Amino acid sequence: MDVDYRLAFDMAPVGLCLSRNRAIVDCNRHLCEMFGYSREVLIGQSFLALYPSADEYERLGARMAPILNARGHYSDDRIMKRASGEVFWCHVSGRALNREAPHSSGIWAFEDLSAQRPVKAELTAREREVAARLLEGLTSKEIGKALAISHRTVEIYRARLMRKYKANTTADLVHKLTAGH
Repeated sequence: MDVDYRLAFDMAPVGLCLSRNRAIVDCNRHLCEMFGYSREVLIGQSFLALYPSADEYERLGARMAPILNARGHYSDDRIMKRASGEVFWCHVSGRALNREAPHSSGIWAFEDLSAQRPVKAELTAREREVAARLLEGLTSKEIGKALAISHRTVEIYRARLMRKYKANTTADLVHKLTAGH
């Protein structure tokens, strides 16, 4: 049986793309539909276009590099941005094709989590980062270390998130972030 790898790539049930130096070299239909861009627009485009802010693009890129370098792969849940400006939760996983230069080339999968986890409040870039780490089950100290900020600053952001989501406890906040209530 002949396997048509191009067709398999194009018809995959998740968004797929090949990258070089954090720019999209090729992508499939699902990625285009998920983000609301045509393939022609995405090819050659920096991943920056898919992030809510340049700050998050820079910080996440810097945080991913050592992990890609050590393990060769990376995954997380994060808030991304569609062409329309709508933000949504997305599971992103990828593999560096060269661990010594992790951003030089890779393959990435994007899974839209908005049906299970809608974004219900206007969040700042830092609030989105703290929310993503809370969903991973990290403590304030662990989040602070991961984001290179003090744990007290993390607690301020967590308190803001709790107000925005009308949560009484961190467990309630995590529930509301995941259930979208």
